[in-house]
Amino acid sequence: MKNRSQHRHRTKSFLLHSSLFLLALILLLPVILTFLYSLFSPLEIKEHLLLRGSLDKEKWMPLLFSPQVVSIGQYYRVLLEDNGILQRFVCSCFYAVTILLGQSVFIPALAYALSAFRFKGRSTIFFMLILLMLLPFQVTMVPNILMLRTMKLLDTVWAVILPMWFSPFYVFLIRQYMVGIPHELYEAAQLDGAGTICCYTHIALPACRPVIGASVALSFADIWNMVEQPMTFLTTRDDLQPLSTVFNKLIAMPTGIEFAGAVLYMLPALFVYLFFLEDIVTGIQLTELK
Repeated sequence: MKNRSQHRHRTKSFLLHSSLFLLALILLLPVILTFLYSLFSPLEIKEHLLLRGSLDKEKWMPLLFSPQVVSIGQYYRVLLEDNGILQRFVCSCFYAVTILLGQSVFIPALAYALSAFRFKGRSTIFFMLILLMLLPFQVTMVPNILMLRTMKLLDTVWAVILPMWFSPFYVFLIRQYMVGIPHELYEAAQLDGAGTICCYTHIALPACRPVIGASVALSFADIWNMVEQPMTFLTTRDDLQPLSTVFNKLIAMPTGIEFAGAVLYMLPALFVYLFFLEDIVTGIQLTELK
């Protein structure tokens, strides 16, 4: 009976792992093909993309699994010859770094104020924060444009950066975690002579490290993939557009460098996700528990 039970357990485990492997392979297939196609020569991949629209509706485009000649010509053209993609990649990096630096200053401080202090109007501010978090960008777009126009920031990088420094979702996420920090810790620190800033930097921030790491990774994904904000606030400044806004133009007329540009676009997000993977899992689990 024991051997039979172990055999059933091994069979179930094998089937489960096999199913998960197949599911992961299906989900990762577009990423794998993107990396693979980036090693095709620009001419070969251009000819393959020109097949779109020329096949019958019942037919699928053939998948290519081996290039005629392994080439890094796409990367050469993206990084050295075609400055358009590289310029927009630099813009995307600039927005990501600048916005994350601003968020690291303002968002944890706002969350700390809404969780550790009791003052008149705190519940109203928190309610408005939740309301802003639920509203889509299309609803807040016109007020943002009017405010940025009044401040004379439209068609500048600050039109994209400033509104995202105070993202309500991440204030809410970190605030909900900080609410669970016992007030006895703050009181004990204050008895030892610690002030508000000391409690914030030595108690609140270290205790919130997992959720802050998860917020950084999720916020980076939002910034890296933003399309509506730059297209709305930078209508006359094509040179300031991030890489996320030009892929529809790249696939409209194949040039043979689309997949190298896509790999260049995916790598930073992949590295950030892998770096903060443990914080993402831990932060989300602890937030749910609280």
